[in-house]
Amino acid sequence: MKTIKRSVSKRKTLAIFIGTIITGFILFVLPNLFFGITKINGGLTGINLLIIALFQLTAVCSLIYFSLRLLHKDFQYIGWSAKNWQTDSLLGLLTGLAWTALQFGLIIPNTGGAQRTDIAQMVSMFDGTLLGTLSFIALGVIGGGIAEEIFNRGYFINVLKDLFNNPKTGLWTAALLSIAFFAIGHLPADALGWFDILVPTIAYTALFLYTKRLTASIIAHGIYNMTAILLTYYLYYL
Repeated sequence: MKTIKRSVSKRKTLAIFIGTIITGFILFVLPNLFFGITKINGGLTGINLLIIALFQLTAVCSLIYFSLRLLHKDFQYIGWSAKNWQTDSLLGLLTGLAWTALQFGLIIPNTGGAQRTDIAQMVSMFDGTLLGTLSFIALGVIGGGIAEEIFNRGYFINVLKDLFNNPKTGLWTAALLSIAFFAIGHLPADALGWFDILVPTIAYTALFLYTKRLTASIIAHGIYNMTAILLTYYLYYL
């Protein structure tokens, strides 16, 4: 017999969505606060960065899994698909590298370089060891590229859009709110900070909307984070 999936009311969907977004935000912030405040094993540096990355991926993906179960959905519903992965990966790679080139070739050198707050913060997270650098990259790729895209792009947009009667209105409203939520969550302190977070966020969202899958945005986000960490290490830490 064919299984008929039960529908979930919009009121219940909204409640689950809000609860998931709030809980997910806490899960992203919690390990950073823990290591940042306690300074255990050096704080926000070294192997602790790998621990943060693995915690974020495991905790957030588990949260999304159970949230989708309550909504009678699965990960494919939020864009987790290997379909056209070669083309999507290429789009993501080109987007990530283009933003890296713009940032480190033009914007960062002309807006303070090593004196920029974000660069200084990244430099403070290096411990000079190979393990520490690899852990930092893991945080950028796993915690940022994968976990953040699943949460902020796939789940946020695809669940929220279904709350609207008009599909097109729902999609664009959800996308805009996703961009705003992601940007605000990174706490930009000034106009430059807003620019630095809004441009890539819009690009990742555009990739997700265009492909209807997470592959391109995950690759773009992960590639930028990885190259930004490596370039910061070689340009401003050594």
